[in-house]
Amino acid sequence: MKDTIKNLKAVYKYGKKYRKSLIIFTIISLTNIAVNIIYPIYTGKQLIALTGSLFFQLFVASLICFGISIFCDFTTVLLRRNTQIFFRGTTKDIQMDVAKQVLNIELAAIDSHGSGTFIQRLGKDTDDMSRIFTRGMGYLTGILTDIGIFVAVFLINKIIFLYLLICSIILTIFQLMKAKAVNKEDKIHRRQSEKTNGLVGELIRGIRDIKMLYAKNSFVDNIEDNIDKLTESNFRMRNVEMDYNCVIDIIYDICELGLIILMIYLISLEHINIASAIVIYNYRSRIFNNLMQNVDNLLEEVRGFNLSCNRVFSILYGDEFKKEEFGTKHIKKLHGDLEFKDVRFSYGDNQVLKGLSFKVMPNETVAFVGKSGVGKTTIFSLLCKLYNYESGSIYLDGHDITELDEESIRNNITIISQNPYIFNMSIRDNFRLIKKDVTDREIKKACKLACLTDFIESLPDKYDTIIGEGGVNLSGGQRQRLAIARAFVQDTKIILFDEATSALDNETQKYIQEAINNMKEKYTILIIAHRLSTIVESDRIMIVDDGKIIATGTHKELLRKNKYYKKLYEKEVIEE
Repeated sequence: MKDTIKNLKAVYKYGKKYRKSLIIFTIISLTNIAVNIIYPIYTGKQLIALTGSLFFQLFVASLICFGISIFCDFTTVLLRRNTQIFFRGTTKDIQMDVAKQVLNIELAAIDSHGSGTFIQRLGKDTDDMSRIFTRGMGYLTGILTDIGIFVAVFLINKIIFLYLLICSIILTIFQLMKAKAVNKEDKIHRRQSEKTNGLVGELIRGIRDIKMLYAKNSFVDNIEDNIDKLTESNFRMRNVEMDYNCVIDIIYDICELGLIILMIYLISLEHINIASAIVIYNYRSRIFNNLMQNVDNLLEEVRGFNLSCNRVFSILYGDEFKKEEFGTKHIKKLHGDLEFKDVRFSYGDNQVLKGLSFKVMPNETVAFVGKSGVGKTTIFSLLCKLYNYESGSIYLDGHDITELDEESIRNNITIISQNPYIFNMSIRDNFRLIKKDVTDREIKKACKLACLTDFIESLPDKYDTIIGEGGVNLSGGQRQRLAIARAFVQDTKIILFDEATSALDNETQKYIQEAINNMKEKYTILIIAHRLSTIVESDRIMIVDDGKIIATGTHKELLRKNKYYKKLYEKEVIEE
């Protein structure tokens, strides 16, 4: 109960702006409770008047019952409308807050947990949190309404009221026991659901690679294994629920039989007339079934609510997922110099950078060369603060990167990766995503620099063409050129090219290379490339090996002094 109240207060903060709808909902619900206390009394009067041939009294009682029914019909519409306003508004606000916090989580935490964890919590769990104020309130209203019927029974016969009260308490105790047992199994079920959802997401996102690698069977086996575990956890949860339901149903049957025996005994003693006994018996399902069902549903709703709150609040306020940490120092525009000093970094037990040090001056173009896995891309990730290094220092314009705020770092650095993510929206909207007020002129200029104009102009909808999820409707080279065009629009002082020309043909690469050369006097440019022909005009080339810079110089200097570089370059010339 303590956790529930705490969670209710936390969720209500999101629903404050919609409290008008919640107040209307509450007033209508309380009114319906009062109405439902009156209704059984008048249905009893109907029966008494009918059996006693008191037709005028029967007409009056029937008219009142009719008026109550019409009133309930109208209030139900108002109830549902205000429910939707509160539920949708509160859910949206929670989801927006969660989405913002997910973007603040460290990349390492997201990598280790998988996308399914966050998809489940952002979707289903936020729904469950908001629903407690609507569906949960509805169940509570139902319980109070059924209690109203208890009041009506109390007015008719106090002995039967006491018997029904005892039965209801016994049934409620078993409902509480059931809720606790099911909650334990549901935690396991939700964890497995997150894992399975994440795997299904990977199936959809990686479907092309799965087909090309002919990995369908192994992937299907993997999914089947996880679905089996999910089904098994669901079965366990449902079996616990069904076992308790069986016991509760037996107790209900015993209570119902006891009610009939009690009423027969009271009628024989003339403590209650037959008409009143019939009214109470007709309402037994409302007292037993509805009350029991509403209690069960409310407990289920509260259980799901608390579980969802714990999972969502672990993103919003908890320490389960480590958040990115930035400093407070703000720099609007960088000059573009950067420095790594004895930087060390590991992925788990694999140490990638082992005391890496180098310095880049403003407007300098520097390239990094080395084998796969030596830490070239890691340099870019640390510079953008996607990961935190273990020791050493990184400086931007002489400022320790740990002291700078997020905007100072990421609004001054653009990274163009080997596999850029293109969003499932129009070409124009992909640009607006990074710069809201971008003009069509700026977009067209950027696309021209990225050698993308001819392709876009050939499309039926041109810049309004929907690209598809992950840029599925574009070739690899077109995706990279679009990413390069986005970088031109973003216009940051430092631009990082991580194999950005790897998927381009030789002719297109020349155009991109020319565009990069045109930027050389205006931006600090760092390039990672396997194709050495793309970096021969760099101001400096650094060779990375075993987590350190082992050689540096211009293209001509390295050809003369470094055997490794010379071998790489000569091999590329021969292959071309």
